[in-house]
Amino acid sequence: MGGVFESRRYRMSRIGVAVNALSVALLVVGLLAGLATGFVVGGAGGGRVETVERTVTVTAAGGAQTPAQLRGKIVIDGSSTVYPITEAAAEEFMKLHPGVQITVGISGTGGGFKRFVVGETDVNDASRPMLKSEAETAARNGIEWIEVPVAIDGLVIAVHPSNTWVDCITISELRKIWSPESTITRWNQIRPEWPDAPLKLYGPGPDSGTFDYFTERVVGKLKSSRTDYVASEDDNVLVAGIEAERYALGYFGYAYYYEAQGKIKVLKVMDDSVPGAGCVEPNDDTVSSFTYPLSRPLFLYVNKKAWSERPELREFVIFYVENGARFAKKVGYTPLPADYYRVAAALLRSGMTDGLYGLTRVVLKNAGPH
Repeated sequence: MGGVFESRRYRMSRIGVAVNALSVALLVVGLLAGLATGFVVGGAGGGRVETVERTVTVTAAGGAQTPAQLRGKIVIDGSSTVYPITEAAAEEFMKLHPGVQITVGISGTGGGFKRFVVGETDVNDASRPMLKSEAETAARNGIEWIEVPVAIDGLVIAVHPSNTWVDCITISELRKIWSPESTITRWNQIRPEWPDAPLKLYGPGPDSGTFDYFTERVVGKLKSSRTDYVASEDDNVLVAGIEAERYALGYFGYAYYYEAQGKIKVLKVMDDSVPGAGCVEPNDDTVSSFTYPLSRPLFLYVNKKAWSERPELREFVIFYVENGARFAKKVGYTPLPADYYRVAAALLRSGMTDGLYGLTRVVLKNAGPH
């Protein structure tokens, strides 16, 4: 079962492999040898991966090598934050394999997990790791899963573009605004020099992984938040609300700001619990290095039984991972380290599905409730 209770880091030594369906045994031997000599549990995770190449073929009747003909339906639901990446991957995969139909829903990370842990979906998009309670429900229902990191996201704090009084906000100020007991309803209650004007709040609903991450990271307790704000699991709704409201403040995934630049204003964030910390703007560099205080990894959760029985699902997930950096950049997210995608795809191809999170090198950072 996937490692919801584990935080592991691996150091990968040089690997050079050429993969095809006739040499899977050799791949597994090579990877196991690499694991035995190159992985260090709890290590710094700074190793290098030179190259990983893959050739996918199947043996048809009579021994001829022909491309696999994939057919089937894949059902995906979950995070609106991960949705743009998954949508891009699904569209491209279906062009390559027109016999495969992929549906991608947006019910929020938590809403998607509610379906996933009872076996209603094949994949859940998640903007946070699976919670212990969700893992327990999955176990009761006999659902095993594979955790696949796909990108890094920065959760942005946004205001109306006409807002001239704030360029940077602190974590403690955000906590003061969003905590359940908050009585802040006007801007000048945050800082006296700010306008005596109503504060209109926008944020994800309680089924959103963004909500879960924000409440744990900022408020200090998972799912703990004031409720008198405009809530939606669809980040496009939040962007539109902030764009239309002069005194708005809200939070959502970085990719949605990427698409709405010029329509809203994103704030720098200071983690004032860290001595000497400054205001940090969310961008590819600060998000990928976790210098930006609200950086987080994004995931796919894959039904393990469906993975083992259905080649169209396996090929889609491997295709997604192999092209993960390109898809992430396409929709405005920050890719994980390039060697992660190469090694993770090779491991998945070989049938090794555990420990992928450890390859990302973001373990033990502010990744949320892992």
